[in-house]
Amino acid sequence: MRLKTKLVLSATALTSAIVLVLSTMFLGELLRQRIEQTASSNDVLVHEVLLMTRQTVESGLRDHPPTKPGQSSFDTAVADALQAQGPLMDVMQAIVRYSPTVQDVSVTNSARRILVSTDPDAIDTTMEARPDLLHLRDESILSQTRQVFGRPRVLDLTEPLDRNGRPFLIVHVGVRSSFVRASYEPWLRAALLFALLAAAGAMVAAGLLASAALQPIERINERLATLAGTEGELPEQAEVTSEPRDAVVRMTQTIDRLDAQMRSTEAGYTTLRANVNQMLETLRDGVLLFGEDGRAAMVSGAATYFLDRTEKGMVGRLLEEIFMRGTALGEAVLWAYRGGEPQVIDRVPLEDGRVVQFSLEHIGAGTGRQMGTLVRLRDMESAAQLEKELEVSRRLAAVGRLTAGVGHEVKNPINAMVVHLELLKSKLARMDNAAAAGAQRHVDILTGEMQRLDRVVETLADFSRPMELHLTERSIVDVIEAVAELTEAEMDENGVRILTEAPREPLLVRIDGELMRQALLNLVLNGMQAMPQGGLLRLASYRDKGDVVVEVADAGDGITEDILPRIFDLYFTTKAKGSGIGLAMTYRIVQMHGGSMDVRSTTAEQAAAVGARPGTVFTVRLPTSAAIEVRKRVGHGSGERRPTGESV
Repeated sequence: MRLKTKLVLSATALTSAIVLVLSTMFLGELLRQRIEQTASSNDVLVHEVLLMTRQTVESGLRDHPPTKPGQSSFDTAVADALQAQGPLMDVMQAIVRYSPTVQDVSVTNSARRILVSTDPDAIDTTMEARPDLLHLRDESILSQTRQVFGRPRVLDLTEPLDRNGRPFLIVHVGVRSSFVRASYEPWLRAALLFALLAAAGAMVAAGLLASAALQPIERINERLATLAGTEGELPEQAEVTSEPRDAVVRMTQTIDRLDAQMRSTEAGYTTLRANVNQMLETLRDGVLLFGEDGRAAMVSGAATYFLDRTEKGMVGRLLEEIFMRGTALGEAVLWAYRGGEPQVIDRVPLEDGRVVQFSLEHIGAGTGRQMGTLVRLRDMESAAQLEKELEVSRRLAAVGRLTAGVGHEVKNPINAMVVHLELLKSKLARMDNAAAAGAQRHVDILTGEMQRLDRVVETLADFSRPMELHLTERSIVDVIEAVAELTEAEMDENGVRILTEAPREPLLVRIDGELMRQALLNLVLNGMQAMPQGGLLRLASYRDKGDVVVEVADAGDGITEDILPRIFDLYFTTKAKGSGIGLAMTYRIVQMHGGSMDVRSTTAEQAAAVGARPGTVFTVRLPTSAAIEVRKRVGHGSGERRPTGESV
C-alpha cells in the first residue's frame, strides 16, 4: 500500500472517529434536552389539570356534600364531582388532542384507581406502574436512549393533590416514548448527514494533505538519488528500485544504497588507516604530515626519537612549534619549508652528535594548490647499523642451515662408532689378561668422548631446529614476576637479592610466554652466577619509543672487552661447567620475536678508574605486536641478528 493511500485512510479514519464521537455527544445532548423540554412542557399541563381538579372537587363538594360521615362517603362524593364536571374533561381532552407527546391524562385516588380519564375504558380500573419521565430526565444518555428508542412504552408525569398533609388525588399525564422519538428523529437525520459530509470532506482534505506532505520527500529523494548515483547501485537493489512509485520506498532504497557505499568507503578508510598506523609504528624513520594550515595531522612514533616531544604532544601543533628555531634540525627544516621546493638534506648534525637525514615535500605543489607538507627524518647511524645487522642475519641464517646439515651427517657415523665400541667392550670383557684390561680402559675413554660428541651434535641440531611460536598478548611484567618466583629459592641459597622495577600500567607485548620465560631465566641465572659472593640483581621493565624494554643488571666483576663480542656465540663459555648455548638460545628467542638484544659491561678495573660500580646489563627490546608482523614481512626478522657488544 502506498504512503499516500495510507495517509488518506488514516486521515479519513481519524476524522470519522472524531465526527462519530462528536455526533454521538451532540445527539445525546439533544436527546437529553428534548426529554427535558418534554418534561417541562408537560409539567405545566399537569399543574393545569391539577388546578382544574382542585376547583372541580371544591365546587362539587360544595354543591353535593357527602351524605354520610366517613372516608368512603367522601371518596364517592369526590368521584361523583370529578365525573360530573364537563370543563375538567374538556381540558384533559384538549391536552391529548394538541400536545404532540401526550397519550392520555388521568386522575386517580391514592389507591391508583382511575376516577376520570381521557380513555373511557380505563375508568374504575387500577393504573399500571409506569416509568417516571422526571427521573428519566436525570439518567445517563445510554439509559435515555434505551427508554426512547427501545420497546414503545408510556412515561408518566404525576402531581398529587393533598388533603390533611396526605395525597388523596393524583394527576397523571402519560407521555408516549414513540412520540418523543418521532419528534427527535429529524435531529438524528441531520446529524448523520453531517457525519457523512464530514467523512467525505476528510477524504478530500487528506488527499490534498498527502500530496502536499509528499512534495518535500520527492525533492529529498531526487537529491539523494543524485548524491548516490547509479554507479553505486547494487544489482539486487536495482531490481527493487525499478518497480515502486512510492516516494518513501524509493527514498528508503536510495538511503540503503548510500549506506552501503558509506560502509564500503568507511571499511576501506579504516583498513587504510590501520595499515598506515601500523606502518608508522614500525618505521624507524620519523614521519610527520602537516595539513594545509601547517598543523601536524599525523605523526609516527619514531618521530619522538628525533624530537624531544611525545607523539600526542605534536599532533595539532604548527610546524614552527615542533621544529624550534635555534636547533640545527629546526633551522634546516624551517629553511626548506619556506623555500617551497622539495628538499632532501643528507647530513644534519644534531646537538647530541647524531647525524640525521631529512626530506621535505609539499603535497599538491604541482596542481597550484598546496594541500600539505610531508617531512621524513632518518638516523643515518641507525640505518647503517640496520644494514649491517641484516647482512649478519643473512650470513647466520646460511650458517644455521649448513650447521643443521652437518649435524645430521655427523650423527650417523657417531651412532655406528658407538655400536662398534659396545661390541668391542663385550669382546674384551670375555678376555682375561692384562692386555685386555689396558685395552678396556682406552675403550671406556673412547665411549665417554663419543657420548660427549653425540651430546654436542644433538645440541647443535636442537639449536638449528626451527621453533614454533605460540604468540599471545600478555604483559612482560607477568613473565618477569614468574621468573623471579621460579628462581627465588636458588637466589636465597647464593645470597642474591632480586629487585624488580616496573610501571603500574601493563606492558603488553605479543610473545610466546614459555620461550620468553626461558630466555629471561637464562639471563637471570647468568647474572646470579656472575655474583658468587652474592649481591643485587635488578630486573627493570619500561616503555621506550614504542618498544618494551627489559633490563637484567648484575653487580658482578663484569666482562672484559676481548670476551664481550663473543658471549652470544654458540658453545662459547668461560664457565668450567657451562655449555655455551644459554645466551645463544636467549638471543635466538628474542630475535624470533622480532626484538633486539644488547649488552654493556663495566669491569672492576674500569669501574675503579671512573669511580663507578662494576657489573653487566643485558637489554632486551621487544616491539609491539603490529611491529613484529611488519618486520617479518619486510625481512627485518627473517634471519638471526647479532647484537653489538658495547663496552662501557
